[in-house]
Amino acid sequence: MGERGALLEGLRAYRLIAAMWVRSSMTYRTSFAVTVLGNLMVTGLDFVAILLMFSQVDTLGGWSLPEIALLYGLSATAFGIADLVLGSMDVLGGRIRDGSFDTLLVRPAPVLAQVGADHFALRRLGRITQGALVLGWALASAGIDWTPAKVLLVPVMLISGAVIFSAVFVAGAAFQILAQDAAEVQNAFTYGGTTLLQYPPTVFGKDLVRGVTFMLPLAFVNWVPAAHLLGRPYPIDLPGWTAFASPLVAAVCCALAGLAWRAGLRSYRSTGS
Repeated sequence: MGERGALLEGLRAYRLIAAMWVRSSMTYRTSFAVTVLGNLMVTGLDFVAILLMFSQVDTLGGWSLPEIALLYGLSATAFGIADLVLGSMDVLGGRIRDGSFDTLLVRPAPVLAQVGADHFALRRLGRITQGALVLGWALASAGIDWTPAKVLLVPVMLISGAVIFSAVFVAGAAFQILAQDAAEVQNAFTYGGTTLLQYPPTVFGKDLVRGVTFMLPLAFVNWVPAAHLLGRPYPIDLPGWTAFASPLVAAVCCALAGLAWRAGLRSYRSTGS
């Protein structure tokens, strides 16, 4: 089977497994609706914290509330999409410990698709909805000087950001295989990463900004393209074209995450070995 055939088979397996979990969650519709609403409200507390902060200050790192809301909305929405699609990857360590990961290896379906779709939870739509609402308000309130390129940049940021976060989920899962768990390390880069990106880069030291730009390029989820969108200089010198480099960065992240995943699978030793 070629690469294209393997990809299609993986997508088909993912769709079937995710659909099974969706049917299960929709058995009790009222419970599902309450859970989604609760998820929306809980994730919204992050933005409430920002609002409380701005009740005491006019700007944060030189950025206004609508501008930081833009960062927040982009980060929360992109991460929410990745979390919906691959958010169950952090249970991989538990499967390795209890030996059930071996079961996935012998099934006639790609392991990554099985792990990614495991316990697929539509309740995570709450995070996406909440982030999108904040993003919509920010786009209308931030005083952006709109051009066709900037209009196109918004969906490009969201899609590329979701792909970058997805790649981090996959790389984190590969690390869990190597470390025989360490889900908390993965969460530090996924959940921790989205929290970091909700604040402007000007409040962080330049060494951290460089690390998030060049080493683990989460800055291309929102910091770099949003600076261009708002007409703001980025804290470190970057060429102007990097504002539109998020798709390229996302592609590189996916390639590296794929290599890490394959290396992790090759290194896996069963609990019975």
